[in-house]
Amino acid sequence: MIDSTKHQGQRRQLVQLLEQKGIDDAQVLAAMGSVPRHFFMDSGLQAYAYADKAYPISADQTISQPYTVAFQTQLLALKKGDKVLEIGTGSGYQTAVLMAYQGVKVFSIERQQELFKKTGLLLKKLQLRPKKLILGDGYKGWTTEAPFNAIIVTAGAPEVPKALLEQLAIGGRLVIPVGEKDQVMTRYIRTGEKTFDRKTYGVFRFVPLLKDRN
Repeated sequence: MIDSTKHQGQRRQLVQLLEQKGIDDAQVLAAMGSVPRHFFMDSGLQAYAYADKAYPISADQTISQPYTVAFQTQLLALKKGDKVLEIGTGSGYQTAVLMAYQGVKVFSIERQQELFKKTGLLLKKLQLRPKKLILGDGYKGWTTEAPFNAIIVTAGAPEVPKALLEQLAIGGRLVIPVGEKDQVMTRYIRTGEKTFDRKTYGVFRFVPLLKDRN
């Protein structure tokens, strides 16, 4: 990533806030402290980049609250060599946080063409190169590279897409907010060919996960 000394103090303060709110994974905190969130926000909102709030981006979507990004990333329990599928590239901020883990292979799907093009150009400019950015329906996952060690969904799903569960490796983790108006953060760990361990982690609010109608 392009080196950014701007806002380093604000990023340190953000990391301290995340620690106070219960984020205790050292790798997550390091990633949150290293990724310049202001690069992923519209110019008119960059002054608020290190506030722990969600803000609007293109295509009626949002850049998630830093705490939410850190919380979901912590639930993924990533380790070197993991293959990760992100559903909802959005602004690219969560993508960049995932890529801050050395040795993690990131694949990311975005349904909105406007965001797919804009974020793809931004990541290239920042010298961030995911394994692949995909324009497509996140409900279907990405069978070409399955199975994945971790799958993260960055939009609210009314139900858990069966395809995503099927594309988890044994021991793989799916972190997904499930619900209509508000969502319950849920983690599935695949324990066998047809078995999963499910645990919930409280209520969050996301923009809806969209899917193709055909």
